[in-house]
Amino acid sequence: MRIGISVLTHAGQNIWENGIGQNVLFLARLLQRIEFVESVVLVDAGDQQGMPPQVNLAAMGLSLGRARDLTDALDVVIEMAGALDVQWLSYFRACGGRVVYHCVGQPFAALAEPVVFTDKGHFSPYERCDEVWLLPKDAAFAPMMRLMHRCPVHEVAYLWSPQFLNQRIVEVEAAGHRFGYTPRTRAQPGFRVAIFEPNISVVKTCTIPMLICDGAYRADRVAVTSMQVLNTLHLKDHPTMLYMANSLDLVREHKAVFHGRHDFAGFMSQFADAVVAHQWQNDQNYSYLDALYGNYALVHNSPWLRDAGYYYPDFDIAAGTDQLLQAVRGHDAQLEDYRANAQRVIGALEPELAANVDVYAQRLLNLVGGNATFRVGGPRRAA
Repeated sequence: MRIGISVLTHAGQNIWENGIGQNVLFLARLLQRIEFVESVVLVDAGDQQGMPPQVNLAAMGLSLGRARDLTDALDVVIEMAGALDVQWLSYFRACGGRVVYHCVGQPFAALAEPVVFTDKGHFSPYERCDEVWLLPKDAAFAPMMRLMHRCPVHEVAYLWSPQFLNQRIVEVEAAGHRFGYTPRTRAQPGFRVAIFEPNISVVKTCTIPMLICDGAYRADRVAVTSMQVLNTLHLKDHPTMLYMANSLDLVREHKAVFHGRHDFAGFMSQFADAVVAHQWQNDQNYSYLDALYGNYALVHNSPWLRDAGYYYPDFDIAAGTDQLLQAVRGHDAQLEDYRANAQRVIGALEPELAANVDVYAQRLLNLVGGNATFRVGGPRRAA
């Protein structure tokens, strides 16, 4: 079986600008482990004809090509990080190929927010695929996706590896910084807290984390020594943001700093000890795993990670405040248990893990009708 996965290249691209770029490459690694997969290629839906500098395609056994040049070289296409030309998809399917729409973003927000907040948006033809794959975080939206796309919708395994994080750690440490949580001294009783929410959707914003940090600071003036709020420069003049921020004690007492975008390892190694996070119906996020990998205290509301980090439910700011205070007071003492819980989560997400490989292998076989023979633009091939 020959598989293509869509990517969207663009000028100035960086593997840290979002999680989907890494997700594509983790999936490619997994597919290469399936015995009946002959090849995996990346199908470029962008304009650069090259991947970000952090990605060594040759070392990963991958190549990059355009859809129209790959028509006869593919049996299955997974539309994932870039929308492919719908005319080409129709032709590919007419030749016997199979198309999967692997939706990794929160599908309801992606559909509703452009309608509500802007006059721009995108909606590809709903019948362009044979199946839709969803991550466990989006299982609640399966009925919506099934009705819209008029095809089967299946849940597949969430994947993560420290592959790119480790690359960045090497660079950070070469610059003289150290990645990973360091127990505090008496001179620093509290946490320097970072908030990494992207603030481009209601799904992940800094509002709740800022309130949690301020609640902890009001309860204990030494608990939060600074609040570093990333991805906020585009909001610096927004009146609602200004009003809310200026209502916080941390801001009024000059203990808050608002930043643009930074990569996780580079920022945490210099400016923070803990992460406070919040999501709305989007509980699997790579930044959480980056934090756990570095043993940083992670205060979060992800039910998926209920047994790792410091969990608070839903929008319960009081519970989040309590969890942040608990982390401040006990993280150093329970660091070994924290590390062990984090490793159990991380280990289950490895792309090479047999259980994860089996999930995708079975999905591919089911996609082609429960057997391994199919045809794409040429003679019948066996998987």
